[in-house]
Amino acid sequence: MEYRPRLQDDELAFRLECSGAVLIEGPKWCGKTTLAEHQAKSVIKMQDPDKKEGYLQTAATKPSLLLAGDNPRLIDEWQEAPVLWDAVRVSIDSKNETGLYILTGSNSVDKSKISHSGTGRIARMKLETMSLFETGESNGTVSLSALFKNPNMEIEAKSDLEIEQIIFAACRGGWPGFFARKTERAQLQIARDYIDSVCETDISTVDGVKRNPNWAAQILRSYARNISTLAKESNILKDVVSASEAISHDTLSSYIQAFEKLFIIQDIEAWCPSIRSASAIRSGKKRGFCDPSVAVAASGLDPEYYMTDLQAFGFIFESLCLRDLRVYSAKSDGKISYYHDRYNLEADCVLHLRDGKYALIEFKLGSNEVEEASAHLLEIKRLVKEYNEKSNAPTLREPDLLIIITGTEYAYRRQDGVYVIPIGCLRD
Repeated sequence: MEYRPRLQDDELAFRLECSGAVLIEGPKWCGKTTLAEHQAKSVIKMQDPDKKEGYLQTAATKPSLLLAGDNPRLIDEWQEAPVLWDAVRVSIDSKNETGLYILTGSNSVDKSKISHSGTGRIARMKLETMSLFETGESNGTVSLSALFKNPNMEIEAKSDLEIEQIIFAACRGGWPGFFARKTERAQLQIARDYIDSVCETDISTVDGVKRNPNWAAQILRSYARNISTLAKESNILKDVVSASEAISHDTLSSYIQAFEKLFIIQDIEAWCPSIRSASAIRSGKKRGFCDPSVAVAASGLDPEYYMTDLQAFGFIFESLCLRDLRVYSAKSDGKISYYHDRYNLEADCVLHLRDGKYALIEFKLGSNEVEEASAHLLEIKRLVKEYNEKSNAPTLREPDLLIIITGTEYAYRRQDGVYVIPIGCLRD
């Protein structure tokens, strides 16, 4: 199958130029190996069933033998033999060169199994599932980076996506493997198979702790019901307990941590500026997944269901937008959080870039909520400005952009400066 370019192709090339090795992390099936193979000159796949046993024996005896090959050398699923991490580090130190190795992994590794963090030698790079621009569904007529460079830029653009197409894209997900599936039914099955694989196998193999597949599925189902909300772990625990035999809070936490190691659960932290009293600002985590299709598959739902319940789809739409924003801001080390206080003033997303710039963002499926969303964003900006005027402490930067991402047709800049941008127009 022909390689489909990813937005992080250039980022990998740049990281290789700067570091001895690059570690690409992310959920299974998101395209890490394919991305790496496109730039690697030799490859070793640690999970190759015909060679795995021999590779592991070699790693235990003389791991440097597995590093022999043209550079950059790709070591796929390196965590199968954690000793390779230190072997790579030693090789980089001895050769004193950049661009030697690419490591890929679908789960994080116990730090006790490696003797050095890799700082200064091994750069880390996170890969998400594919954004709508990478799949060709967003026409990319509005550039996020261009808006940050020129926050007063006027825009006129039109999305090619109907709401039905947005719903299907979210339910199908950004798994690269869908390009090889000819029917929509087959494309939707990818996320369902992914959930089954995670619950039956990966949840136990990620750290060697035997876990119950049924509990794993129930926890993901509860997470899916609470996606894009501030549901506490205690609420998720009640959900799971009501569906099966009782499990403890510690057990639930263990499962959640395992899902995080697999990069499946990606909760959103709160942004807590000093514009309100500390007791007024919500600080819990907003529940999220690596891809909106995980929530859909875990819930056992399909596009037809959301066609008749757009209110429920609004939560899935937020997950879709967050995934795309993570992809589009990756080159600028984008960090995502949210703002919500007890007065119900909120920004669904606060996107911070490495240079200090940030955007307050709301996600609204239809146009009828744009006015209220604009008012929220403008009020937060006003509170930041008011805080700066009253405070003697270091001032907070005012937001550089106010954006509402929608499922509508037209992109434009309102008179109050708030951008309205359909998800089907957005790109990096």
